Amino acid sequence: MAVKIKLKRLGKIRQPHYRIVVADARTRRDGRAIEEIGIYHPTYNPSRIEVNAERAQYWLSVGAQPTEAVLAILKLTGDWQAHKGLPAPAPLLQPETKESKRRSFDEFAKALEGIGEGKGEAITQKAKKADKKADEAEAAAESTEA
Repeated sequence: MAVKIKLKRLGKIRQPHYRIVVADARTRRDGRAIEEIGIYHPTYNPSRIEVNAERAQYWLSVGAQPTEAVLAILKLTGDWQAHKGLPAPAPLLQPETKESKRRSFDEFAKALEGIGEGKGEAITQKAKKADKKADEAEAAAESTEA
């Protein structure tokens, strides 16, 4: 029997939640599973990933094949590298808070202050010349009518 580690979809139409399950390769996506070994919530910011590393290692060691999506998740958590004997990945990044974003914006704004001062509106010379030519044409038309 071929065993796969795959995602089982739950949740509403635009609010998917997944469970990482071990199931027979012939079962349908949301069908019966042998065991649930984790969860994945992609809509959260940052996405929530929880994997039972001990059970994932067991199933990988007995020959269960992860799908592409689960393989990406296992690489993020470091379980795939542990199974293959590779060095562990960098820890997952935490999302930036509003305060840290504001600080980085303020630093960027201070760096821009020394570059140059703004001139207000962005009107090109060509636009002014075109307006003068239009005014001269109107004046010439009025003088010929009189």
